[in-house]
Amino acid sequence: MLDRMGATLCSTLFALAVIPNDVCASDLGSPPTNLTEVRPQWTVHATPYGWLPFLNGTSTIRGRTTDIDLKPIDVLENLDAVPWMSYTELRKGPLVLYNDIFYAKLGASGSEVRARDFGPILTGSFGASATLDFEQLVIEVGGAYEVARWQGSSTFTAIDILAGARYWHQRLEVGVDIAGSVNIGGFELSGDRAINRSGSVDWVDPLIGVRLRHGLAPGQEVIVRADIGGFDIGSDLSWNLMGAYAFDIGARDGITYTGMLGYRALDVDYSDGAGPSRYRYNVLQHGPMVGLTVSF
Repeated sequence: MLDRMGATLCSTLFALAVIPNDVCASDLGSPPTNLTEVRPQWTVHATPYGWLPFLNGTSTIRGRTTDIDLKPIDVLENLDAVPWMSYTELRKGPLVLYNDIFYAKLGASGSEVRARDFGPILTGSFGASATLDFEQLVIEVGGAYEVARWQGSSTFTAIDILAGARYWHQRLEVGVDIAGSVNIGGFELSGDRAINRSGSVDWVDPLIGVRLRHGLAPGQEVIVRADIGGFDIGSDLSWNLMGAYAFDIGARDGITYTGMLGYRALDVDYSDGAGPSRYRYNVLQHGPMVGLTVSF
């Protein structure tokens, strides 16, 4: 699997010349050459990207808690499907409408996934090492508006305020080794493993944020974005930070190509239910990003 996914990632990065929004990110910005001038018509900026995050936190399914500590190489090695990561932005003057999609499915085991609290529902002899099958889809939609701009002869600085919503879909399955006589309670028995499944979990987080764009020179831009959401409407709390450097690669037939290198952190703390029916996902995803923006 590593060879196959490594080849897929390498070809993706080569095509882009990485993902997290979301751990639902999410805002890659539009190319510097277009941002230094305010255009009266709509422009389109589409960015396929790659994000290889660390995952650190805990998941609780039916009241049973599992620790998660995955590194980017663990994520890459354990991908069960080709991930999808894309950001699209429509801009007209100071107004921006955007959409970000992040999808990944992976299965992990060993020291990266540890069963912490599986009693008293699961009693008897069971191993602390667990397996994790995890599917996550994060879709963000929103708008931004430029509220301030300082223009120099060859540089600029602009501030956008933004608001939107981030939809989360998750499906988790945790398995632990069992031995001897056990009471598996509401768990499913598969061979010598007890399986705990979350089923489909979905929620929507409203969010607000700010974005800073600074043109270092013609064709070069630094983008910093921060947002916060949840507010006990969807998750208890979620936040997203992203910093990126964008640089023009070239233009042809009216299409501009812009490269992007950055780092993103997406954190969410969502909980629902209580006792044996409790579900909680409290995980921080953070890691490097690379992308290619196509603008027309």
